[in-house]
Amino acid sequence: MICLANRGPAIGYRFRISFSLPEIGLEQVKELKAILHSKRANIYYLEKCRVMQKDGRVLYLTRAQDEYQYWNIPIANTTCLLLGTGTAVTQAAMRMLASAGVLVGFTGTGGTPLFAGTEIEWMTPQSEYRPTEYLQGWMSFWFDHAKRLSVAKQFQITRLDYLERCWTKDRDLIAAGFVVAAEDLDLLVVAQRKAIESAISPGNLRAARALTTKKLNAEGS
Repeated sequence: MICLANRGPAIGYRFRISFSLPEIGLEQVKELKAILHSKRANIYYLEKCRVMQKDGRVLYLTRAQDEYQYWNIPIANTTCLLLGTGTAVTQAAMRMLASAGVLVGFTGTGGTPLFAGTEIEWMTPQSEYRPTEYLQGWMSFWFDHAKRLSVAKQFQITRLDYLERCWTKDRDLIAAGFVVAAEDLDLLVVAQRKAIESAISPGNLRAARALTTKKLNAEGS
């Protein structure tokens, strides 16, 4: 920390305080966000501990009898961190958690109620080092009608592949009585693929998808 003071005219002393923190580089930010939130494995709830940054890692410190113990938090594979009664968190730890896109909430005992929490990272930017290649890639095709239609067709084909692979094997659908015969599903998929290939506008794609969804609902019921 650097603290400077100088005497200003007619206002006495003026103070300027600045903090020097280790910078987090762009490559490190990319590594911290390599795992999508939908694929991350961990949600933490902590009580009676101190969350801190040490040697480039986020740890929480607890006391066991006559000694203190450090425990690592794998922030790159963590979606949410809930801090309950008796917790404290340092500014450096919050900076690393924000860089990894970890949602942090402050709660009562047992995880409820939620007193405060950080917003979802893509709604409130938390780091000036956020990479822009996704936006650049999206903008590169959005204003080109042919490219935009091609990407929309790829999304629809991927959706069809998933439907064809999982629809007849989904235990939840079967348990709910929503069953479509394999032969009927094959016919619907073939017809939808032809409609996707022949579509000349996004409107055609939406109409074909709506028709397939309606037929699936009719077959399943």
